[in-house]
Formats: sequence, structure tokens, C-alpha cells
Amino acid sequence: MNLDLHTLGAHDFPHVVDSLAAHLERTEAWLRRFGAREALCRAGRHHAIYGTAGIAGKLLALSARRAVAAAIGDEAEAIVYLYAASDRDRFHPRIGTRDECAFADRFDGCDHPISGTMLRDFCELTLANELELASSSAAFRRKHRDDLLALTERMHAYVSVAAYAAMRETLG
Repeated sequence: MNLDLHTLGAHDFPHVVDSLAAHLERTEAWLRRFGAREALCRAGRHHAIYGTAGIAGKLLALSARRAVAAAIGDEAEAIVYLYAASDRDRFHPRIGTRDECAFADRFDGCDHPISGTMLRDFCELTLANELELASSSAAFRRKHRDDLLALTERMHAYVSVAAYAAMRETLG
């Protein structure tokens, strides 16, 4: 499967600031700045291909998971799936609490255990995603600043020093 963002139509998919492709590329760039491992960077470049709780629509159906894994690697695809499956309204508030290991899956409506490694990957990718939006749009930053600060603090123990510092600096 060709996972070129242009071929998938990501350049024509509107997003908060411009295209989904631009957002995905900038999210990957943030992860690289943080020093994230290659699998997490590849996941950052593709994190919204199955859609997300915050994006209406998708570039690929979940039935393409095996082909996506063949293209970007099993580890990266698992992170992409986890990000796409997150029921943000249920899961984000759990992070930093004793319930943080109960991942809320929006696809099946159930809670599933999440490993410490996957929780760290999820948090690092989430901050990179939100940082990309906050740094690209003053309006987004103003509107979501307080919620993003709270999320950043809840995720602090699970993200790199670089991700935490960049988010704090961007949000002021």
C-alpha cells in the first residue's frame, strides 16, 4: 500500500489551519524535534489516517490496518490505531489518575488495558498533535489554552522533557 499523504488525499482534506497533510507532516516534525524513536515519528505522520474523535472523516478504513502495518511497521501502526481509537472525552481525563490504564476505545465503546509504553507513546503523540495546532493557530491557542495546559500537566510524567517544555513555552 502506498501511504504517500498526497496519494491518500490528505492534501485535499481540510484541517484546522490548512490541510490534513500539512498537519501530519508538522506533527511528525515535532516528534523528531523531541527525539522520538522512528516508529513514533512514523505514527505521527499517519496518526489521523483512520480518523480521530476530533476529525470528521478518514483517509482509510480500519480494514486497511494490515496494509498500513506492512507500509509503516507494526509498532507505528499500533500507535496510529490507538490514537484514532481514543475516546478523548473519556480517556484524556483519566490520564494522571489511577484509572489511566483503562483506555477508552471509541470504535467499540469499551475500555481496554493500555501498557505503560503505549500510554507514553499516546501522550507524546497527543502533545505533538496539540502543539502543532497551538503553534500554527493563535485562535486555536487562545480558545484551548487552559484545557491544553491541564492536559499537558496530566501527561507530564509520560512525555519527554522536550515535549513538555515546548508545550509550556507555546502556551505561555
